[in-house]
Amino acid sequence: MHSPEALFILYVHDQDASTAFYAAVLARAPSLHEPGMTEFALGPGATLGLMPAAGIRRLLGDGLPDPAAAAGIPRAELYLVVPDAAAHHRRALAAGARELSPLLPRDWGQRVAYSLDPDGHVLAVAEA
Repeated sequence: MHSPEALFILYVHDQDASTAFYAAVLARAPSLHEPGMTEFALGPGATLGLMPAAGIRRLLGDGLPDPAAAAGIPRAELYLVVPDAAAHHRRALAAGARELSPLLPRDWGQRVAYSLDPDGHVLAVAEA
């Protein structure tokens, strides 16, 4: 049986700015960057996609509320388990993220730092 692959897509205001942000945080170039979609390989079977919010309305039509109406309201959390959460968190802050909580031990046994990316999505970087 084939394992499913996961593409997690964040709706962003400015695709190029969000691409630069996540390239800095992840310390790698995107695996795909073309008008309307940017992708970063996160690991086996997992990809982060960045799609302009304006494009999602064209794709899905008027049945979807305008994502721009929720600008600045956290709508998703990207939780990344990485070998060096402190380095990822520092890069996120240097690239323009707003810190919500520094890297601290959490009740579930991981050290996690939280910030908001430029589009208001919660970015958590964790290590065991």
